[in-house]
Amino acid sequence: MNPQTPTPRAPAAAAVSPALKPILELEALFGELLAEHRKLLGHVDYQLESMQQMNTRQMEVARNLQESSRMRINSLELRRRMLVQQIMRMNQLKSEPKIPQLAELFPQRRGPLLKLRAELEAVMKQVQSKSFVSSRVASAVLGHLNTAMRILAGAVGGGGVYTNRGVARVARRIGVMEAVG
Repeated sequence: MNPQTPTPRAPAAAAVSPALKPILELEALFGELLAEHRKLLGHVDYQLESMQQMNTRQMEVARNLQESSRMRINSLELRRRMLVQQIMRMNQLKSEPKIPQLAELFPQRRGPLLKLRAELEAVMKQVQSKSFVSSRVASAVLGHLNTAMRILAGAVGGGGVYTNRGVARVARRIGVMEAVG
């Protein structure tokens, strides 16, 4: 380019009306929530993989990552609630509006709002189902650990571990907290 020729500039952004500003902030917040939920889904996948490999260090790392993601999601959710209350006051609504109601109030932002809502719901359902699977796996592992601890307690507590029929004699069932520590 010629140094004498001024560089072309993008046109100035159109001024956003004060009534539309909170809804745009809400959209941005939904984008952040969606990104954080996707991170959480990745952390849950990582935990499931480490559970399959029985790698306790990786499980601990995954648990810590999940916890930090959940804390960030909680803080984003708090910001979302405050923003929705602000929109509620600005539009003199009597109750807290849901996303479809906000889409009706702001028809120019209807598409992006409903799209973000659908994406967030899908990711949240994936997190929920995978978390359920990991909790079931953890429950099964603790159940096996509990059985092993009862057999061990029976061996330590008494002379005979097996009955005369060849069935293992086990101590009473111990709680999860006693089994793990």
